[in-house]
Amino acid sequence: MMTRKFTGRHFAIIMVVGFGIVVAVNFFMATLATRGFGGVVVENSYVASQKFNGWLEAAREQEKLGWSIEPSRDGDGRFAVRTASVPELATMRIEIRRPLGEPEQATINLVREADGTYRSPEPLAEGRWLTRLYVQAGENRWAKEVMIQ
Repeated sequence: MMTRKFTGRHFAIIMVVGFGIVVAVNFFMATLATRGFGGVVVENSYVASQKFNGWLEAAREQEKLGWSIEPSRDGDGRFAVRTASVPELATMRIEIRRPLGEPEQATINLVREADGTYRSPEPLAEGRWLTRLYVQAGENRWAKEVMIQ
């Protein structure tokens, strides 16, 4: 059996290939990271922290309304919301955006149908959407954020 001698050239090739793989993976992961984030969560974290208690109070007031809202995607691909205890004259809209990838967003006013379900006039494009749902009936306001696929 013949054995080869391990030389400096072999060591150099192993080092170059090894570090080449590490650098290639780092560039690939950095590219995915920069393409995957569509924006900021809050513009100013300090200002958001100062408003936090107000947001908690608004959530408590929202709970007192007793409205039950179940958002989903129907068989036609439209955004659908089934409600309970929501006044008939309530208006509903959603703000949708992609949580990852290309920054795609829209605001859609939902239409109330005869069975009391609110639906988007057009189907949503395929994929994952982060939706912020707003309901208003007179002075009463209700909001919820849900992920729809």
